[in-house]
Amino acid sequence: MDGLNKSIYDIGSDTAFAILARSNELIKSGNKVINLGIGQPDFPTPSNIIEVAVKALKDGHHGYSSSNGILELREAVSQDFFNRNKVNVDPGDILITPGGKAVIFYTLLIFGQPGSEIIFPDPGFVAYKSMIDYTGATAVSLPHRMENNFSFDAQELLSLVNEKTRLIIFNSPANPTGGVVPKSEYIKLIKGLEKYPNVYILSDEIYSRILFDDNAHISLMSFPEIRDRVIVLDGWSKTYSMTGWRLGYGIFPKKIFNYAEKLAINCHSCVTTAVQLAGVEALKGTQEHVLKMIEEFNLRRNFLTENLNSIKNIKCIKPGGAFYVFPEIKKSNMSSKQISDHLLENMFLATVPGSAFGQNGEGFLRLSYASNMDNLKEAIECLKKFMNE
Repeated sequence: MDGLNKSIYDIGSDTAFAILARSNELIKSGNKVINLGIGQPDFPTPSNIIEVAVKALKDGHHGYSSSNGILELREAVSQDFFNRNKVNVDPGDILITPGGKAVIFYTLLIFGQPGSEIIFPDPGFVAYKSMIDYTGATAVSLPHRMENNFSFDAQELLSLVNEKTRLIIFNSPANPTGGVVPKSEYIKLIKGLEKYPNVYILSDEIYSRILFDDNAHISLMSFPEIRDRVIVLDGWSKTYSMTGWRLGYGIFPKKIFNYAEKLAINCHSCVTTAVQLAGVEALKGTQEHVLKMIEEFNLRRNFLTENLNSIKNIKCIKPGGAFYVFPEIKKSNMSSKQISDHLLENMFLATVPGSAFGQNGEGFLRLSYASNMDNLKEAIECLKKFMNE
């Protein structure tokens, strides 16, 4: 079409949402679909959070709020971040956003331009590469391999950094793999980045509370050597079952915060006050729901990995966090997309092909265990039948 910004053609889409739409069509046609495709908790938002939002609406909180977020929420985020990471954050450096994706978008608009390079995890969340491409920057793939427990190799990463590099994106625990980056790799990376003082980091920590076994969250902001060039993304969607509420935040270095806030003003103006007050309650109120959810996710993770590994030609490592498994599935002459399509259309099992998350995802499927145990048992039976066809 003539007259359009050519960059608009570079924007990708989220395969998981397309699969969700197709699943809903199949359900409307009378089929029972087991949906392990969408990345959202299957638990309801805790009632104490809902009650605060309802009260706020009844009390008349219907107007605009400040573009960077209400002070009460930014102070709550600052305290929560300190409690979990032992890092002091100025509430003035926190930007409240309508979900975490806005932080990705604003950060990439600040750093991405033709001639620059941005390194992203591969396989990784689909919005990373999509938005890098939109800005005109060159997207540089950083492999996260199964043999490294879906972490990165610091030396390999440093070999990709050059004078054109403007930003490196990290996501730990990770979507789609559940991989957790060990502290040792971060230490090697930070030492190597001393030669590149103008390279910034976007640390996507949206799954920071959902960890298993002995894995502990390590925020890149906890390293003083690089703190002044780290942007942290986090939010409420995954931890508090608030995906549809659209509430997230970014912690930006002071020297670029003003640019992020200007983008927010020009884009979303502000986040709904009632939603922000609910966010305060989520952080300050009881955490019992979070603990129970993680406990249940751990049971499901153990069940899936054990049973997936019992199926011929499927290999699945136990993820360290998030709520996904990322099994390698070998089926002759079939791509991951063909496998995913077959499972949905013929067996009514929704999964996401690994190729949707980058070239290093080919040969894998993402299965979300944010679904009840009965569904997971049915999914295993579907996969057994498929692999024996």
